[in-house]
Amino acid sequence: MLFDQISNDIKDAMKAKDKVRLTTLRNIKKYFLEAKTAPGANDTLTDDDALKIMQKLVKQGKDTAALYVTQNRQDLADEELAQVAVIETYLPKQMTEEELETAIKEIISAVGATSMKEMGKVMGVATKQLAGKAEGAVISTMVKKLLA
Repeated sequence: MLFDQISNDIKDAMKAKDKVRLTTLRNIKKYFLEAKTAPGANDTLTDDDALKIMQKLVKQGKDTAALYVTQNRQDLADEELAQVAVIETYLPKQMTEEELETAIKEIISAVGATSMKEMGKVMGVATKQLAGKAEGAVISTMVKKLLA
């Protein structure tokens, strides 16, 4: 389970005195513990839910880094991106643009979409099928491109 892997990796990061990795993993574990103790969670956290949390943290980290760059704070942006890199090592490999385009073309033909009016139908199927393999914004851009 990802929860156990993160816990073990925290110990390894402490031994290696890897501050960035340690801080990042502790932050992830904090979010995992919050999810496990949330009402209705019954003290469990599935790997799917754990991946969703980490994907959200990656997106937030990238957004924050972009904001820091616009404020001429590259030092802070680099810190955020270093943490994002640690989190990404736990996520499934992201699809290439070509793989994504092929997958979305298959979804479009399976759904039978022919125009932008049916983007919602395509996005519903695409986001479920490609969860964890591509970011929602990237999926959306590709769907728009292929339906246009």
